[in-house]
Amino acid sequence: MNEVLPLMEAFYTLQGEGYHSGKAAYFIRLGGCDVGCVWCDVKESWDVEAHPKVSIKDMVEEALKHPARMAVVTGGEPLMHNLEQLTEALQAAGFHTNIETSGAHPMSGRWDWVCFSPKKFKAPHPSVYEQADELKVIVYNKTDFEFAEQHAALVNKECVLLLQPEWSRVQEMTPLIVEYVKQHPQWRVSLQTHKYMDIP
Repeated sequence: MNEVLPLMEAFYTLQGEGYHSGKAAYFIRLGGCDVGCVWCDVKESWDVEAHPKVSIKDMVEEALKHPARMAVVTGGEPLMHNLEQLTEALQAAGFHTNIETSGAHPMSGRWDWVCFSPKKFKAPHPSVYEQADELKVIVYNKTDFEFAEQHAALVNKECVLLLQPEWSRVQEMTPLIVEYVKQHPQWRVSLQTHKYMDIP
C-alpha cells in the first residue's frame, strides 16, 4: 500500500451540508480540479501539482487518530484520481467511505455514500448517476431549478434530492428554494450549516 495521492488538506470536523450534515467526519481533500466553478471556495485546490503527494497508508493512519469512522473524500475533484486503493484501505480500517464529487470523471473506488453535485461547467460522466445516493444541486440563480430537474430525472429512484443555496447568494436564493420545495416535495433543502455555525 504505497500508492500516493495529492493531498491539499485533511481535517476532523462536522459534515456541514447534505444528507449527513451534523455528523463528525474526517475529511480528505485531494488536489486537482478541472471543473472550474466560478464560485468555488477552494480554488487553491485546482492545481494538482501544487499539493504534496501523500501515501494512502499515512492518510489512513492520520484518520485513525480521531474517533469518528466516517471519511469524506472531497476536492478539488477527487475522481480525477483512481480511488480504489484509498477506499479499500479506509474500509479495511473500519471507515464508512463518502465521496463528494461533481461527477466529471468516471467513478472509481468503493463507496458507502456518493454525494453527486453536478456542475454546469463540465458535464458529468454517465457512470455516476446510477451510483449517486444524494444529488446535491447548488442554486446560484433561478435557472438552476431546471438544471436540478434535468439531473434528478437521471439518478436512481432511491437517490436523496437536495437543493442548496450558493453561499454568496444565500439571501436571494433561500426563499426561492423554500417555495420550490413546498411545490416539489420530493426535494429537500441543504444548508451549509458549518458556515452559519462558524465551524472550519
